[in-house]
Amino acid sequence: MNKKSETNVSFDGLGIAPKIIEALDRLKFTRPTPIQHKAVPIAIDGTDIIGVAQTGTGKTLAFTIPVVQRLARSTGKCLVVVPTRELAIQVDETFRKIAPPFGINSVVIIGGAPMQSQLRALKKKPRIIIATPGRLVDHLNQKTLRLKEVEVLILDEADRMLDMGFKPDIERIIRSVPKKRQTMLFSATIPGEIAQIGARHMKLPVHVEVAPSGTAAENIVQEVFIVRREAKKKLLGKLLEQYRGSVLLFSRTKRGASKIKRMIKEMGHKAAEIHSDRTLRQRKEALEGFKRGYYRVLVATDIAARGIDVVGIETVINYDLPDDTENYVHRIGRTGRAGHKGRAISFATPEQGGDIRNIEKLIKTALPVSEHSEISGEKFSSRAVPRPKNKRRGTACRAQRHANQRSSRKRRGPARRVR
Repeated sequence: MNKKSETNVSFDGLGIAPKIIEALDRLKFTRPTPIQHKAVPIAIDGTDIIGVAQTGTGKTLAFTIPVVQRLARSTGKCLVVVPTRELAIQVDETFRKIAPPFGINSVVIIGGAPMQSQLRALKKKPRIIIATPGRLVDHLNQKTLRLKEVEVLILDEADRMLDMGFKPDIERIIRSVPKKRQTMLFSATIPGEIAQIGARHMKLPVHVEVAPSGTAAENIVQEVFIVRREAKKKLLGKLLEQYRGSVLLFSRTKRGASKIKRMIKEMGHKAAEIHSDRTLRQRKEALEGFKRGYYRVLVATDIAARGIDVVGIETVINYDLPDDTENYVHRIGRTGRAGHKGRAISFATPEQGGDIRNIEKLIKTALPVSEHSEISGEKFSSRAVPRPKNKRRGTACRAQRHANQRSSRKRRGPARRVR
């Protein structure tokens, strides 16, 4: 599609029902994003999809529209499986913008929320179930939820669910839904395990790709500062003075996130933290405060940050480099959303040259090295070597606990590719 035609793209002509077009107009959604333009008509036709798109590209609406249109003319249900609580809540918010005029209700099934309230919500027979894998399997084990009426299965941010060790749960969930269904899988990257899921559990899926797997958004300025560990605090203070907008900062650990948040508050900035040690209420309060501008800086770990879908984040700071190289793409994709420009800044110590090289290889781009006039810059050590690529902490342990749940499924055919 050339640039001239892109400017004239609208939701008309994609096979969307007039009542949904009215809802989109009311929400001021007038022009589809590339993933929406490619995926919506295919999904409306009932075809299985493997969608490759970075965060912030509008993929939630890309499956919300076809799901609502399908359920409006059937009696079936839709199951959306996501990696984190925050993402589940935000997916539900999108459905609630489109589905109510059709009398379609939804429920969120997530850990950290009272089971009794979820049971009450399930008694209302919701047509759309949005769930995290662990809590959903809890309901399946307790027989408080049956998935026999599911006719659309959506696996959102599938690569992250595998990173978090949910593969056995995903296999269990897929075995619990009818074989006759439409399946849509969305992921920022397509590692081998994702391809295997597509081969075993999907029917001739169309591969819709709006950016090569592993690439980063074009409207994000990326840079790396090479500093000693003890200089990170001073550099952070200088950068928070230089860039006055909202900042999402990543820490490698939960303890580190708490420490960094206290450090930022001591610098005079309002900050909140979001990680798995925080209660669901605390995480929702932190995210809502960040959205409203009460907190200028949100400090997060990779797992908790998966559901942060906030337009207008100006800067992402990788205070610690990610353990998993692919998480770099997910992290910086939290800025530069919905056509806005963003900045991604990474702190690397002299011995982390190998990790930076792994990131550059993944994104197929060299990261420019910057220096601050008041901070002593360093160079990468010649002895620096990369850590094992895509190291995933905790995944092996969880996978081992659920090894007996794994099953081998029949290959159903190769994917067709849509460019």
